[in-house]
Order: sequence, then structure tokens, then C-alpha cells
Amino acid sequence: MTYRVAIIGAGNIAGSHLEAMSSLDSLAPCAIADLNKDRSDALASRFGLRSYSDYKEMIASEKPDIAIVTLPHYLHLEASMFAAERGCHILLEKPMALNVKECDEIIAAVRRNKVTMMVGHTHHYTAENREAKAWIESGRLGRLLMMNDRRHLRYDTPARPDWFFEKAKAGGGILTNLGSHTIDKLQWLSDSRVEKVKARIDYSQKRGDVEGGGSAFLDLSSGIPATMSQSGYPGAVVDETELLFTGGSMLLKSGIGLWVSDGGEYREVPVPEQAHPFVLQFEDLIGAIEQGREPESSMAYSRSVVAAVESLYLSSELGTEVSVDHGGESDGRG
Repeated sequence: MTYRVAIIGAGNIAGSHLEAMSSLDSLAPCAIADLNKDRSDALASRFGLRSYSDYKEMIASEKPDIAIVTLPHYLHLEASMFAAERGCHILLEKPMALNVKECDEIIAAVRRNKVTMMVGHTHHYTAENREAKAWIESGRLGRLLMMNDRRHLRYDTPARPDWFFEKAKAGGGILTNLGSHTIDKLQWLSDSRVEKVKARIDYSQKRGDVEGGGSAFLDLSSGIPATMSQSGYPGAVVDETELLFTGGSMLLKSGIGLWVSDGGEYREVPVPEQAHPFVLQFEDLIGAIEQGREPESSMAYSRSVVAAVESLYLSSELGTEVSVDHGGESDGRG
């Protein structure tokens, strides 16, 4: 079967989705919508699509099988609800929504309309991450003991749109936007969820009303402790996860490489070639639709990421450790 696909939002990531779809015979992009018509026109012309300025008009006219939502975070709820109610399967960019309340509304709408939703946690499909997970599951380095994730880069850049710096629209700053990736990676690698959080957040970032950085200690359901630190201030760029085992250690740089040690210096290990993460993500979504199952990034799993991010802010505000609200949902991972 070939699925007709419409894209809501014509930002940079929309082009990446379209590139990935070009290698899949089962997906046929038909239209793209963006309030900035010039932007949607440009992508539409490049990929031979119809262009709209109103995504609701696009979905009503095109009746796509799948809608890809690439809008600012505060519009995820409205767009997802609209698409679900019109029978579209949905690929929603992360984070799933601004908060768990919105996540629950989306989940209810998707289930009520019997469609499939995947949230775009692309770390599940990155070659280095998949190889790291294979090493963990093999036990070659012993039992996983702890994980430390660091992400530092200049967050306030002219290229980053203003809505990223409005808490009401973005949900938060670097800990929402990039922290979602970190929490997802830590949960996925350890096959667990964040259950408790103790965080400290800094608000010296001057643009808008969001934070500029923060650190947190995370208790995972597997019993594995993890730390995360993120800084959006000037400094050296870092994006790495270190995993410590009873018989060695591992350094993961997603999209770059994987290194392991069983007692000596780190040595780089080969990472098998694979399809682009967006292609693998689409293949998972198609499989979920056709097999009537949850995709790798299920709705409940994606809600758990939002819940953990929310807990970072609450913990820092209260100055104490807080438990993460998982709402009693099954994560659908099987």
C-alpha cells in the first residue's frame, strides 16, 4: 500500500522528512502547509507538492493517510487533535506536547479515532545509539551501573526563532528542547523510565523567559542512576553520553561514533552502516500502522519523556527531589 503524506510546517526538518520519503515507495508526499506561504511554496516546488497556508484546509482537501506535524511545541496539541479527528495517522515531532495534560488529550483523541501516532524521538534510530544498545544488551562490558550525559552548545543564536524563548510556546528552554533528547536517550538505552528527579536550573539566559542551563540527578526504574547537564551559554560544544559498567565503560557521541574500554584507553568500535534515521523511523511507523501495534516511540513512552522534563522544572522550583507522573500508562514497548 502507498500512503499519501501531508506535512504541517515547512521548517528545516520538513525537508529532511521529504528527503527520507524519496527513498520509500510506500510513502507519497502530496502537500505541505505553512503560515509562511513563501516557505511552503519553496519546498512544494522543490518536491513537486501542493502548497497551502492553512493546514486545516490542506487536510480537508487532500485527505492524507499520514500527517507529519513539525510545528512549534505549543501547536502540537491542536494540530494532532485535528489530524486524528480526520482519520490521519500522525508523525509528531518531539516533544509530544507542552505538558502531560496535553499529552493525555492527544492520546485520548488518537485512541478514540483509531489511528496510529509516532513521536519523533530519532535517537532510537541513530546508528551509534543502536550499536551502544546492542553492546549493553550483550553484557560484554558487564552490568550497566550508571550513565552521565552532557550537552553544551550556544542556545541563543540568531537562527533560533523567538518562540523557543517563550515558555508559554516552547514549554522551556534548552532542558525542554535538547533535554527531551537526553532523557529519551537515557531511558531508551537502559530500557527504563525516569522515576525521580533532583534538578537545579539556571536562568541567566537573557533572551525571553526560559532557562539557559541546568543539571539533574535521575533515578531510573531499572535502578540505574543517571546525571544530565546542559548549558546553552558560550563554551566548548559537547554532546556525549558516558556509560559505566562492572567490566568497562562506553563513550557515545550520537551521529559521530562509539568508543569502549575494558580497562585501558577508549578504543573506537565499528558501527554498522544503516539507512538514515528518518527512513528507519518511517519504516517503523508504516509497520505499526499495518500490524496494528505501537511504534518504537509509543504515545505512552513519549508522554514519559514530557513528564520527566516537567519534573526537572518542578524539582528546581521546589528545591527538592520529585517523583515523575507516569499516569499509570503502559508504554506499548511489549
